[in-house]
Amino acid sequence: MLGWYPGHMHKARRQIKDALPEIDVVIEVLDARLPYSSTNPVLSELTRHKPVLKLLSRADLADPARTREWVEYFDALPNTRALAITTLEARDLKQIPRLCREMAGHIRVDRDARVMVMGIPNVGKSTLINGLAGRKIAKTGNEPAVTKRQQKIRIDGGIALIDTPGVMWPKIEDQASAYRLAGSGAIRDTAIDYTDVAVIVAAELARRYPTELTARYKLKSLPAYSANPDAERVESDGPRKVDLMALSGFNGVAILEEIASKRGGLRAGGIIDLHRGAEVLLHELRDGKLGRLTLETPADIPAEPVPEASGETEDGAETREQESE
Repeated sequence: MLGWYPGHMHKARRQIKDALPEIDVVIEVLDARLPYSSTNPVLSELTRHKPVLKLLSRADLADPARTREWVEYFDALPNTRALAITTLEARDLKQIPRLCREMAGHIRVDRDARVMVMGIPNVGKSTLINGLAGRKIAKTGNEPAVTKRQQKIRIDGGIALIDTPGVMWPKIEDQASAYRLAGSGAIRDTAIDYTDVAVIVAAELARRYPTELTARYKLKSLPAYSANPDAERVESDGPRKVDLMALSGFNGVAILEEIASKRGGLRAGGIIDLHRGAEVLLHELRDGKLGRLTLETPADIPAEPVPEASGETEDGAETREQESE
């Protein structure tokens, strides 16, 4: 269970909650490659009484067939619409103000629809804001937590946008989601061991996209597949949790070793530098160099929903410490 909740995120959550009564529509920006894992359950709880437009950002990096599945899934939810976009594509962005006005319902023609843009870090929110505004307003960066405060921007189409900082939730209960988020770069590389993330990602890519993985790294073959039916009940050194590599059925270490040996990670004496392999795999995954890939489908959503956090820790003292930051 990953815990990663800087003080500014705790403050941002309070600001979002305070501003929501005046908001007509919420835009939640998701990563099209992991729409479930990039959905913040805390924000979902806060916005449950508002119309929500789910924007599947970076659709140009995601598997088109899987993206269609996700759009259908979200469109079937109450009070929710979904749109797959590329944030630098003007044709995609032009649809957003019209959809927001439609979803806002009966507001005065002469009043802007107040739209709050939210999402976890590093899903392309700032790039979206700049694209909608037609100028650089929000700071962008290929790392989480670039935006640190709310910003208000008026755009064409009768829309007043309220941009918010990227907000994670206090504890990521779903370990599969934690590793997918870390692989995409939504969580800082120091939050989970970098090589561990790459090992899990390698195993998952072998399961979902074996052709793309072997072609990119010129792998002669993948290690033998050996699914473990008990993978969800494997004991570890802590609480019982999913053994993600066993669940994927592939040896991620063996795959990462071969990638490292082919990409500058073979050291003197035949020692393989796994960290070098991790750098290559994760950087190229994030840059889209392995092709258009999606790391989860609606079928991967847990049968029982992950408990939604309240935004406070179990330890009241820790909460007070965050509020003081």
